[in-house]
Amino acid sequence: MWPFDLIYAPVSIVWLYYSIKARSIYFFTPSNPTLIFGGFEAGGKMEMYRQLPDGSYPRTILITPTHSIDIIKEQINAEGLNYPFVAKPDEGMQGVLFRVIGSEDELIKYHSIVGVNYIIQTFIDLPMEFSVFYIRYPGELKGKITGFILKDYLHITGDGKKTLGQLINEHPKAMHRLTEMKKKQAANWQSIPKDGENYYLSVAGNHNRGAKFINLHKEIDQRLHDVFDRINHESKSFYYGRYDLKCTSIEDLKNDKNIMIIEFNGAGAEPNHIYDCGMSYGKALKVIAAHWRDMYHIGKINNKNGVPYWSFGKSYRFLQQFKKSFKELQKRDLELSF
Repeated sequence: MWPFDLIYAPVSIVWLYYSIKARSIYFFTPSNPTLIFGGFEAGGKMEMYRQLPDGSYPRTILITPTHSIDIIKEQINAEGLNYPFVAKPDEGMQGVLFRVIGSEDELIKYHSIVGVNYIIQTFIDLPMEFSVFYIRYPGELKGKITGFILKDYLHITGDGKKTLGQLINEHPKAMHRLTEMKKKQAANWQSIPKDGENYYLSVAGNHNRGAKFINLHKEIDQRLHDVFDRINHESKSFYYGRYDLKCTSIEDLKNDKNIMIIEFNGAGAEPNHIYDCGMSYGKALKVIAAHWRDMYHIGKINNKNGVPYWSFGKSYRFLQQFKKSFKELQKRDLELSF
């Protein structure tokens, strides 16, 4: 995968254009007024969950690094959570330090390394994970879905002959993550997966973690719009971003059944339907620019309604602190051997 800055470099002029029009380089900050920094970076996941419809997201508790294991166990029991459950930093991205915790020993190890506020939540064992990019202008009842994808987690398929290590070394994505794979798959490195067996190397539905995206643009219809209009209106102030969710099938999703929202990503959400679908680079840049146009206009409307743009100084300090914290999270992610 190309570096993020390289992918977006040709459309930086578009960003500059909207910055000049808004008289703020951070023209996106009013786009989702109830998310810090518009949901671009560093927003807390608990902040986001509390604005979603009740029952639409996993049972979740917030843990601080100063909590003792006994206190955490009490919180887990009080919330009715059972192993396995998911743990991830409250302020994180790209699947860094996302883990499925399968035992108390793993919880103790995770807690000792993470070093920041993190969340523990129910592991949602639904068979399909989707992303839906949704945009609604303030004051309008209906929104638009610009992207719809299915996530295929990073996995290898056994042939009954080669070891897991050999298959990883031959996989076009996993082979570039050998250090990580050797740590996380050490116990099974020499095992031989059965012929036709899918062995999952990660259950993080993130491109950065090796997931493949399957474009479902042809499945976007009025029923899907109706579902996300309903969800979005309950969230009230989420105007621009991407819903990541799990469901039992595409048909159930369109029928508003068995939906569990994993995250809502705001102004910083990529239109990830540009990946893995054979889209030309030029067309992908046009898609990105079109999304920024919507983000600018939504921010402008909200600004006129009293939501201020963040100042340069405030934004710069905020981003520098987040970059520093994120580098530390990436370092700790490599230290965690499961």
